[in-house]
Amino acid sequence: MAEKIKKLTFWNVMFGLIVIVGVIATIRRFALGLGATTGLSDAVPWGMWIGFDVMSGVALAAGGFTISALVYIFNLKEFKPIVRPAILTAFLGYILVAVGLLFDLGRPWFIWHPIIFHNPHSVMLEVAWCVMLYLTVLALEFFPAFLERYRLTKAVKVIKIATPVLVIAGVLLSTLHQSSLGSLFLIVPHKLHPLWYSTRLPWLFYTSAIAIGFGMVIVESYLSSRAFGKSLERHIVIDLSRAMLVSLVFLAVLRVQDLIARDALHYMFQGTFEAQMFWIENALLIIIPVTLVAIRRIRHHPMGPYFAGLSAVMGLVMNRMNVAVTGMSAHTGYYWPSWEEIMITVFLVTLGFAAFAWAIRNLPVFGHTPWREVVYVNPLQKTPASEQSPALHPANAWLR
Repeated sequence: MAEKIKKLTFWNVMFGLIVIVGVIATIRRFALGLGATTGLSDAVPWGMWIGFDVMSGVALAAGGFTISALVYIFNLKEFKPIVRPAILTAFLGYILVAVGLLFDLGRPWFIWHPIIFHNPHSVMLEVAWCVMLYLTVLALEFFPAFLERYRLTKAVKVIKIATPVLVIAGVLLSTLHQSSLGSLFLIVPHKLHPLWYSTRLPWLFYTSAIAIGFGMVIVESYLSSRAFGKSLERHIVIDLSRAMLVSLVFLAVLRVQDLIARDALHYMFQGTFEAQMFWIENALLIIIPVTLVAIRRIRHHPMGPYFAGLSAVMGLVMNRMNVAVTGMSAHTGYYWPSWEEIMITVFLVTLGFAAFAWAIRNLPVFGHTPWREVVYVNPLQKTPASEQSPALHPANAWLR
Protein backbone atom coordinates (compact mmCIF):
# COMPACT_ATOMS: atom_id res chain seq x y z
CA MET A 1 0.00 0.00 0.00
CA ALA A 2 2.83 2.39 0.86
CA GLU A 3 4.51 1.67 -2.50
CA LYS A 4 1.30 2.49 -4.37
CA ILE A 5 1.01 5.79 -2.52
CA LYS A 6 4.60 6.65 -3.46
CA LYS A 7 3.78 6.03 -7.13
CA LEU A 8 0.81 8.42 -6.89
CA THR A 9 2.61 11.43 -8.37
CA PHE A 10 1.18 14.79 -9.37
CA TRP A 11 1.09 13.77 -13.05
CA ASN A 12 -0.65 10.49 -12.25
CA VAL A 13 -3.34 12.39 -10.35
CA MET A 14 -3.72 14.87 -13.22
CA PHE A 15 -3.96 12.01 -15.71
CA GLY A 16 -6.71 10.38 -13.66
CA LEU A 17 -8.69 13.62 -13.34
CA ILE A 18 -8.42 14.36 -17.07
CA VAL A 19 -9.58 10.84 -17.94
CA ILE A 20 -12.59 11.09 -15.57
CA VAL A 21 -13.69 14.50 -16.88
CA GLY A 22 -12.98 13.41 -20.46
CA VAL A 23 -15.17 10.33 -20.10
CA ILE A 24 -17.98 12.46 -18.63
CA ALA A 25 -17.69 14.92 -21.54
CA THR A 26 -17.70 12.02 -24.01
CA ILE A 27 -20.86 10.54 -22.52
CA ARG A 28 -22.57 13.94 -22.62
CA ARG A 29 -21.55 14.55 -26.23
CA PHE A 30 -22.96 11.25 -27.53
CA ALA A 31 -25.99 11.28 -25.26
CA LEU A 32 -27.09 14.89 -25.81
CA GLY A 33 -25.74 15.59 -29.31
CA LEU A 34 -23.63 18.36 -30.82
CA GLY A 35 -26.06 21.22 -30.29
CA ALA A 36 -26.30 20.77 -26.53
CA THR A 37 -22.61 20.13 -25.84
CA THR A 38 -20.65 22.29 -28.32
CA GLY A 39 -20.43 25.88 -29.51
CA LEU A 40 -21.17 24.69 -33.04
CA SER A 41 -24.25 25.63 -35.03
CA ASP A 42 -25.56 25.65 -38.60
CA ALA A 43 -23.59 28.87 -39.13
CA VAL A 44 -20.43 27.50 -37.42
CA PRO A 45 -20.19 23.85 -38.50
CA TRP A 46 -16.45 23.52 -37.84
CA GLY A 47 -14.73 24.47 -34.62
CA MET A 48 -12.04 23.21 -32.29
CA TRP A 49 -12.40 19.53 -33.14
CA ILE A 50 -11.76 20.14 -36.84
CA GLY A 51 -9.28 23.02 -36.52
CA PHE A 52 -7.18 21.47 -33.74
CA ASP A 53 -7.90 17.75 -33.45
CA VAL A 54 -8.07 17.00 -37.18
CA MET A 55 -6.33 19.68 -39.25
CA SER A 56 -3.57 20.44 -36.73
CA GLY A 57 -3.26 16.77 -35.75
CA VAL A 58 -2.64 15.70 -39.34
CA ALA A 59 0.00 18.41 -39.84
CA LEU A 60 1.76 17.69 -36.53
CA ALA A 61 2.04 14.03 -37.57
CA ALA A 62 3.95 14.99 -40.72
CA GLY A 63 7.27 14.02 -39.13
CA GLY A 64 6.53 10.40 -40.04
CA PHE A 65 6.61 10.83 -43.81
CA THR A 66 9.18 13.66 -43.69
CA ILE A 67 11.87 11.71 -41.82
CA SER A 68 11.07 8.47 -43.68
CA ALA A 69 11.53 10.26 -47.00
CA LEU A 70 14.88 11.70 -45.91
CA VAL A 71 16.20 8.27 -44.90
CA TYR A 72 14.76 5.89 -47.49
CA ILE A 73 14.33 8.15 -50.54
CA PHE A 74 17.10 10.76 -50.13
CA ASN A 75 19.42 8.25 -48.39
CA LEU A 76 20.29 10.52 -45.44
CA LYS A 77 21.18 7.67 -43.10
CA GLU A 78 22.13 9.91 -40.17
CA PHE A 79 18.41 10.37 -39.51
CA LYS A 80 17.61 6.64 -39.52
CA PRO A 81 17.56 6.25 -35.69
CA ILE A 82 14.73 8.79 -35.42
CA VAL A 83 12.53 7.17 -38.08
CA ARG A 84 10.73 4.88 -35.64
CA PRO A 85 9.95 7.56 -33.01
CA ALA A 86 8.68 9.82 -35.81
CA ILE A 87 6.50 7.04 -37.21
CA LEU A 88 5.17 6.26 -33.73
CA THR A 89 4.20 9.92 -33.27
CA ALA A 90 2.53 9.96 -36.69
CA PHE A 91 0.71 6.67 -36.04
CA LEU A 92 -0.69 7.83 -32.71
CA GLY A 93 -1.48 11.23 -34.21
CA TYR A 94 -3.56 9.75 -37.01
CA ILE A 95 -5.40 7.46 -34.61
CA LEU A 96 -6.34 10.49 -32.52
CA VAL A 97 -7.37 12.35 -35.69
CA ALA A 98 -9.74 9.52 -36.57
CA VAL A 99 -11.15 9.41 -33.03
CA GLY A 100 -11.49 13.20 -32.96
CA LEU A 101 -13.43 13.06 -36.21
CA LEU A 102 -15.89 10.67 -34.59
CA PHE A 103 -16.72 13.34 -32.01
CA ASP A 104 -17.31 15.98 -34.68
CA LEU A 105 -19.57 13.91 -36.95
CA GLY A 106 -23.27 14.27 -36.29
CA ARG A 107 -23.77 10.57 -37.00
CA PRO A 108 -20.37 8.97 -36.35
CA TRP A 109 -21.67 5.45 -36.94
CA PHE A 110 -21.74 6.32 -40.66
CA ILE A 111 -17.99 7.06 -40.81
CA TRP A 112 -17.54 3.98 -42.99
CA HIS A 113 -19.68 5.46 -45.80
CA PRO A 114 -16.75 6.80 -47.90
CA ILE A 115 -15.60 3.19 -48.34
CA ILE A 116 -18.87 2.23 -50.08
CA PHE A 117 -20.57 5.44 -51.21
CA HIS A 118 -18.34 7.56 -53.42
CA ASN A 119 -18.76 11.20 -54.37
CA PRO A 120 -16.00 11.77 -56.94
CA HIS A 121 -16.65 15.52 -56.92
CA SER A 122 -15.82 15.90 -53.21
CA VAL A 123 -12.34 16.56 -51.85
CA MET A 124 -13.54 14.93 -48.63
CA LEU A 125 -13.60 11.55 -50.39
CA GLU A 126 -9.91 11.83 -51.29
CA VAL A 127 -9.01 12.99 -47.78
CA ALA A 128 -10.96 10.14 -46.17
CA TRP A 129 -9.35 7.47 -48.34
CA CYS A 130 -5.83 8.90 -47.98
CA VAL A 131 -6.13 9.08 -44.19
CA MET A 132 -7.44 5.49 -44.00
CA LEU A 133 -4.71 4.17 -46.29
CA TYR A 134 -1.93 6.16 -44.65
CA LEU A 135 -3.01 4.99 -41.20
CA THR A 136 -2.70 1.44 -42.54
CA VAL A 137 0.77 2.21 -43.93
CA LEU A 138 1.88 3.67 -40.59
CA ALA A 139 0.62 0.58 -38.76
CA LEU A 140 2.67 -1.63 -41.09
CA GLU A 141 5.74 0.60 -40.74
CA PHE A 142 5.58 0.49 -36.94
CA PHE A 143 4.58 -3.19 -36.75
CA PRO A 144 8.25 -4.39 -36.66
CA ALA A 145 8.55 -2.84 -33.18
CA PHE A 146 5.94 -5.31 -31.90
CA LEU A 147 7.59 -8.16 -33.79
CA GLU A 148 11.01 -7.32 -32.34
CA ARG A 149 9.48 -7.16 -28.88
CA TYR A 150 8.56 -10.84 -29.19
CA ARG A 151 11.70 -11.76 -31.15
CA LEU A 152 9.86 -12.72 -34.36
CA THR A 153 12.91 -12.08 -36.50
CA LYS A 154 11.64 -13.77 -39.67
CA ALA A 155 8.52 -11.65 -39.74
CA VAL A 156 10.65 -8.53 -39.13
CA LYS A 157 12.76 -9.35 -42.19
CA VAL A 158 9.66 -9.70 -44.34
CA ILE A 159 8.33 -6.29 -43.24
CA LYS A 160 11.72 -4.65 -43.74
CA ILE A 161 11.84 -5.92 -47.33
CA ALA A 162 8.60 -4.06 -47.97
CA THR A 163 9.74 -0.91 -46.12
CA PRO A 164 10.82 1.09 -49.23
CA VAL A 165 7.44 0.43 -50.87
CA LEU A 166 5.60 1.43 -47.69
CA VAL A 167 7.65 4.63 -47.40
CA ILE A 168 6.95 5.64 -50.99
CA ALA A 169 3.24 4.91 -50.50
CA GLY A 170 3.25 6.90 -47.27
CA VAL A 171 4.92 9.93 -48.89
CA LEU A 172 2.45 9.90 -51.80
CA LEU A 173 -0.57 9.54 -49.54
CA SER A 174 0.69 12.26 -47.17
CA THR A 175 1.33 14.61 -50.09
CA LEU A 176 -2.22 14.09 -51.30
CA HIS A 177 -4.13 14.57 -48.08
CA GLN A 178 -1.89 17.22 -46.46
CA SER A 179 -2.55 19.42 -49.49
CA SER A 180 -6.18 18.35 -49.84
CA LEU A 181 -6.98 19.68 -46.38
CA GLY A 182 -6.18 23.08 -47.84
CA SER A 183 -8.26 22.30 -50.91
CA LEU A 184 -11.33 21.94 -48.69
CA PHE A 185 -11.43 25.73 -48.29
CA LEU A 186 -11.18 26.56 -51.98
CA ILE A 187 -14.97 26.38 -52.20
CA VAL A 188 -15.46 29.36 -49.84
CA PRO A 189 -13.67 32.28 -51.59
CA HIS A 190 -16.19 34.81 -50.27
CA LYS A 191 -16.31 33.49 -46.69
CA LEU A 192 -12.66 32.90 -45.81
CA HIS A 193 -10.75 36.11 -45.05
CA PRO A 194 -8.33 37.22 -47.83
CA LEU A 195 -5.37 36.87 -45.47
CA TRP A 196 -5.87 33.10 -45.60
CA TYR A 197 -7.91 32.35 -48.69
CA SER A 198 -5.75 31.51 -51.69
CA THR A 199 -5.81 29.13 -54.60
CA ARG A 200 -2.38 28.09 -53.31
CA LEU A 201 -3.77 26.85 -49.99
CA PRO A 202 -2.91 23.21 -50.88
CA TRP A 203 0.74 24.19 -51.41
CA LEU A 204 0.80 26.32 -48.25
CA PHE A 205 -0.67 23.48 -46.17
CA TYR A 206 1.79 20.95 -47.58
CA THR A 207 4.87 23.18 -47.15
CA SER A 208 3.97 24.12 -43.58
CA ALA A 209 3.39 20.45 -42.71
CA ILE A 210 6.90 19.54 -43.91
CA ALA A 211 8.47 22.32 -41.81
CA ILE A 212 6.50 21.29 -38.73
CA GLY A 213 7.51 17.68 -39.27
CA PHE A 214 11.07 18.69 -38.38
CA GLY A 215 9.90 20.88 -35.52
CA MET A 216 7.81 18.12 -33.97
CA VAL A 217 10.74 15.69 -34.00
CA ILE A 218 12.88 18.30 -32.19
CA VAL A 219 10.19 18.90 -29.56
CA GLU A 220 9.61 15.16 -29.21
CA SER A 221 13.35 14.61 -28.66
CA TYR A 222 13.49 17.14 -25.84
CA LEU A 223 10.36 15.82 -24.12
CA SER A 224 11.69 12.27 -24.41
CA SER A 225 14.93 13.34 -22.76
CA ARG A 226 13.00 14.84 -19.84
CA ALA A 227 10.51 12.00 -19.43
CA PHE A 228 12.46 8.90 -20.45
CA GLY A 229 16.11 9.87 -20.05
CA LYS A 230 16.99 9.62 -23.75
CA SER A 231 18.16 12.45 -25.97
CA LEU A 232 19.32 12.84 -29.55
CA GLU A 233 22.93 13.68 -30.19
CA ARG A 234 23.39 17.40 -30.63
CA HIS A 235 24.46 17.33 -34.29
CA ILE A 236 21.23 15.58 -35.32
CA VAL A 237 19.10 18.16 -33.49
CA ILE A 238 21.08 20.96 -35.15
CA ASP A 239 20.62 19.37 -38.60
CA LEU A 240 16.88 19.05 -37.98
CA SER A 241 16.69 22.70 -36.93
CA ARG A 242 18.52 23.71 -40.11
CA ALA A 243 16.08 21.70 -42.22
CA MET A 244 13.22 23.40 -40.39
CA LEU A 245 14.84 26.80 -41.03
CA VAL A 246 15.06 26.20 -44.79
CA SER A 247 11.46 24.94 -44.92
CA LEU A 248 10.12 27.91 -42.94
CA VAL A 249 12.02 30.44 -45.06
CA PHE A 250 10.58 28.81 -48.19
CA LEU A 251 7.11 28.96 -46.61
CA ALA A 252 7.58 32.65 -45.74
CA VAL A 253 8.62 33.49 -49.30
CA LEU A 254 5.67 31.54 -50.66
CA ARG A 255 3.19 33.31 -48.37
CA VAL A 256 4.52 36.83 -49.06
CA GLN A 257 4.59 36.21 -52.80
CA ASP A 258 1.04 34.87 -52.64
CA LEU A 259 -0.24 37.91 -50.70
CA ILE A 260 1.41 40.27 -53.20
CA ALA A 261 0.04 38.35 -56.19
CA ARG A 262 -3.50 38.55 -54.76
CA ASP A 263 -3.11 42.20 -53.74
CA ALA A 264 -3.94 41.15 -50.17
CA LEU A 265 -0.85 42.48 -48.40
CA HIS A 266 -2.65 45.60 -47.16
CA TYR A 267 -5.03 43.50 -45.05
CA MET A 268 -2.11 42.84 -42.67
CA PHE A 269 -2.03 46.50 -41.61
CA GLN A 270 -5.73 47.19 -41.10
CA GLY A 271 -5.70 46.59 -37.34
CA THR A 272 -8.64 44.19 -37.48
CA PHE A 273 -8.99 41.11 -35.28
CA GLU A 274 -8.08 38.93 -38.29
CA ALA A 275 -4.95 41.00 -38.94
CA GLN A 276 -3.85 40.69 -35.31
CA MET A 277 -4.33 36.92 -35.36
CA PHE A 278 -2.42 36.75 -38.65
CA TRP A 279 0.56 38.60 -37.15
CA ILE A 280 0.58 36.40 -34.05
CA GLU A 281 0.39 33.29 -36.23
CA ASN A 282 3.32 34.35 -38.40
CA ALA A 283 5.38 35.48 -35.42
CA LEU A 284 5.06 32.02 -33.87
CA LEU A 285 5.25 30.01 -37.09
CA ILE A 286 7.98 31.88 -38.97
CA ILE A 287 9.58 34.94 -37.37
CA ILE A 288 10.54 33.54 -33.95
CA PRO A 289 11.76 30.05 -35.02
CA VAL A 290 13.67 31.40 -38.04
CA THR A 291 15.37 34.05 -35.90
CA LEU A 292 16.30 31.55 -33.18
CA VAL A 293 17.72 28.95 -35.57
CA ALA A 294 19.48 31.50 -37.77
CA ILE A 295 21.61 32.67 -34.81
CA ARG A 296 24.40 30.13 -34.48
CA ARG A 297 24.86 30.57 -30.73
CA ILE A 298 21.17 29.87 -30.09
CA ARG A 299 21.07 27.03 -32.60
CA HIS A 300 23.89 25.24 -30.79
CA HIS A 301 22.46 25.89 -27.34
CA PRO A 302 20.73 22.83 -25.76
CA MET A 303 17.40 24.68 -25.49
CA GLY A 304 17.59 26.77 -28.68
CA PRO A 305 16.22 24.27 -31.22
CA TYR A 306 13.56 23.16 -28.72
CA PHE A 307 12.13 26.66 -28.27
CA ALA A 308 12.29 27.22 -32.03
CA GLY A 309 10.46 23.95 -32.71
CA LEU A 310 7.88 24.62 -30.00
CA SER A 311 7.17 28.08 -31.40
CA ALA A 312 6.75 26.67 -34.91
CA VAL A 313 4.38 23.97 -33.63
CA MET A 314 2.25 26.56 -31.82
CA GLY A 315 2.22 28.73 -34.95
CA LEU A 316 1.09 25.81 -37.09
CA VAL A 317 -1.79 25.08 -34.71
CA MET A 318 -2.77 28.74 -34.81
CA ASN A 319 -2.63 28.74 -38.61
CA ARG A 320 -5.01 25.81 -38.89
CA MET A 321 -7.36 27.30 -36.29
CA ASN A 322 -7.27 30.64 -38.11
CA VAL A 323 -8.19 29.02 -41.40
CA ALA A 324 -10.94 26.86 -39.91
CA VAL A 325 -12.42 29.37 -37.44
CA THR A 326 -10.94 32.90 -37.31
CA GLY A 327 -10.88 33.49 -41.06
CA MET A 328 -14.58 32.61 -41.35
CA SER A 329 -15.82 34.42 -38.23
CA ALA A 330 -16.94 37.53 -40.14
CA HIS A 331 -19.53 35.37 -41.94
CA THR A 332 -20.23 32.62 -39.43
CA GLY A 333 -20.41 34.74 -36.30
CA TYR A 334 -18.79 34.40 -32.86
CA TYR A 335 -17.58 30.96 -31.79
CA TRP A 336 -16.10 29.75 -28.54
CA PRO A 337 -15.64 26.05 -27.71
CA SER A 338 -17.73 24.59 -24.89
CA TRP A 339 -16.10 22.93 -21.89
CA GLU A 340 -16.97 19.56 -23.43
CA GLU A 341 -15.05 20.44 -26.61
CA ILE A 342 -12.03 21.61 -24.63
CA MET A 343 -11.97 18.64 -22.24
CA ILE A 344 -12.46 16.04 -24.98
CA THR A 345 -9.52 17.57 -26.87
CA VAL A 346 -7.36 17.56 -23.72
CA PHE A 347 -8.54 14.01 -23.05
CA LEU A 348 -7.46 12.80 -26.50
CA VAL A 349 -4.08 14.54 -26.30
CA THR A 350 -3.49 13.02 -22.84
CA LEU A 351 -4.31 9.55 -24.15
CA GLY A 352 -1.83 10.14 -26.96
CA PHE A 353 0.93 11.01 -24.46
CA ALA A 354 0.04 7.95 -22.37
CA ALA A 355 0.17 5.66 -25.41
CA PHE A 356 3.53 7.14 -26.46
CA ALA A 357 4.92 6.59 -22.95
CA TRP A 358 3.68 2.98 -22.94
CA ALA A 359 5.30 2.32 -26.32
CA ILE A 360 8.62 3.84 -25.19
CA ARG A 361 8.70 1.68 -22.07
CA ASN A 362 7.59 -1.59 -23.69
CA LEU A 363 8.75 -1.52 -27.32
CA PRO A 364 12.13 -1.01 -29.01
CA VAL A 365 11.32 2.48 -30.31
CA PHE A 366 14.63 4.27 -29.87
CA GLY A 367 17.79 3.20 -31.63
CA HIS A 368 21.04 2.94 -29.72
CA THR A 369 23.79 4.64 -31.68
CA PRO A 370 22.94 8.35 -31.68
CA TRP A 371 20.54 8.19 -28.74
CA ARG A 372 22.24 8.65 -25.39
CA GLU A 373 21.14 8.33 -21.82
CA VAL A 374 20.67 11.68 -20.11
CA VAL A 375 22.02 11.64 -16.56
CA TYR A 376 21.31 14.56 -14.24
CA VAL A 377 23.86 15.25 -11.50
CA ASN A 378 21.30 17.31 -9.62
CA PRO A 379 17.63 16.39 -10.17
CA LEU A 380 16.72 20.09 -9.88
CA GLN A 381 19.06 21.26 -12.62
CA LYS A 382 17.64 21.67 -16.13
CA THR A 383 20.78 21.00 -18.13
CA PRO A 384 21.89 17.37 -18.46
CA ALA A 385 25.30 16.64 -17.02
CA SER A 386 26.29 15.04 -20.31
CA GLU A 387 25.82 18.43 -22.01
CA GLN A 388 27.90 20.27 -19.40
CA SER A 389 30.88 18.01 -19.12
CA PRO A 390 31.19 14.19 -19.25
CA ALA A 391 33.55 14.33 -16.28
CA LEU A 392 30.86 15.68 -13.98
CA HIS A 393 29.39 12.27 -13.44
CA PRO A 394 30.95 8.81 -13.82
CA ALA A 395 27.84 7.44 -15.53
CA ASN A 396 28.53 9.81 -18.43
CA ALA A 397 32.08 8.62 -18.97
CA TRP A 398 31.05 6.62 -22.05
CA LEU A 399 30.14 9.91 -23.79
CA ARG A 400 33.76 11.11 -23.81
